[in-house]
Amino acid sequence: MAAMGAMAAMGALPAGAGVLPPLPTLGVPGVPELKPLTRYEAMRLGPGWSHSCHAMLYAPNPGMLFGRIPLRYAVLMQMRFDGLLGFPGGFVDRRYWSLEDGLNRVLGLGLGCVRLTEADYLCSHLTEGPHRVVAHFYARQLTLEELHTIEISAVHSRDHGLEVMGMVRVPLYTQKDRMGGLPNFLGNSFVGTAKFQLLFALKILNMVPEEKLAEAVAATQKPKKPAIDQAAGATGNLPAAKAANELAAPAKTGNELADRAENQAAVQAAAEAAEQPVAGLESGAVAEQLVAVPVAEAVEQLAGLGANAVVEQPVAEPME
Repeated sequence: MAAMGAMAAMGALPAGAGVLPPLPTLGVPGVPELKPLTRYEAMRLGPGWSHSCHAMLYAPNPGMLFGRIPLRYAVLMQMRFDGLLGFPGGFVDRRYWSLEDGLNRVLGLGLGCVRLTEADYLCSHLTEGPHRVVAHFYARQLTLEELHTIEISAVHSRDHGLEVMGMVRVPLYTQKDRMGGLPNFLGNSFVGTAKFQLLFALKILNMVPEEKLAEAVAATQKPKKPAIDQAAGATGNLPAAKAANELAAPAKTGNELADRAENQAAVQAAAEAAEQPVAGLESGAVAEQLVAVPVAEAVEQLAGLGANAVVEQPVAEPME
């Protein structure tokens, strides 16, 4: 709250009231910086600029995941209608509303029971892209019970199931695999400046150490392992299966060679028998009859009946 109050007071200072200290920046490698400006500077922008206001609601959370991983804080975000993650809020028409009044109007539609003030103001940034938008960000610390009440009331708000698919809590821890928790969460798709605002608030409000933020962001930028490598690591049995197949291959090959040698011996015996004279038939007729038998059929007969059946074939069917 002290950090938020300081940022709000800084934004309200009029020009000429003294030199303002440099505005804080994110400074996390891999995340593009947005240009910061004070609330006073933002209010002096011309009519060609649009203003968006969003809020981060959070509460200290003493819980432990699996009894050993500290949760530290519960931070609320929304799953939007377009499948993107974002904070509660929206655009404010400065012709009719102040920043806070416009923000509270949108929050009433999406959450139902929370009102923010200028004391909750945290920062303003100019967004990148063709649209001239200045993004204002607010943060309010609640108790865990108050935060849970908002989660329940959000289900009954007008926008639930329409523009808002539901509330989600941001995991602020990193598991031993260096991906579970915050790194995996940051790998999702965020709308507009939401990802930058999340990281900025976590740093400015000292909710996550800066080096932990940098590690989480860096983990999301590493190429993922192919699915086949992950399966091999999960089972751990692929090398053993490969070795077993290699050991079984010689035995299988030996059986195939034995069968092939037996078939070749049968074919040779049939050929020798065919060369001998057969009673009542000339040797040429025998050869002609043998040729008339299809090769595939002869092989099949050899495999199933043996050499004697092949030799008897010309005798069983006498030629004219």
